[in-house]
Amino acid sequence: MTEQTLAGLLMAAGVAHFGILLASALVPFQLDWRKELAGLSRLHRQMYWVYGGYVVLAIVAFGILSLSNARELAAGGRLARGFCCYVAVFWGIRLCLQWVFDVKQHLTKWWLRLGYHGLTVMFMVFVVVYGWAAMRPA
Repeated sequence: MTEQTLAGLLMAAGVAHFGILLASALVPFQLDWRKELAGLSRLHRQMYWVYGGYVVLAIVAFGILSLSNARELAAGGRLARGFCCYVAVFWGIRLCLQWVFDVKQHLTKWWLRLGYHGLTVMFMVFVVVYGWAAMRPA
């Protein structure tokens, strides 16, 4: 794969991060967090939202940095490889969680099932693209 092709894939992945955010914005509503978290103490509810906010901030950073630095990331400098490795590990862990989370009861409509499987594919693509950028031969 050429550096130019990899840069294009990293730019596409950067854009796709914002698509992931659109899907994740539906989660609190689909899972009815307001009702489900009501039994928790205020501190635990706040922590839940803070943790979610940090994940969103990380995904925004992945998207912005990938879009604005695709060529540098594809060039394979040490910092670029480190960033790409981190992003690949981040999404690799999330991909593994797809098989741990018990989501069946929440996938009640065809579009929710399609979206869930689409996210799984996106997580795999992220692992492959960023993993290749991190580990490819110099």
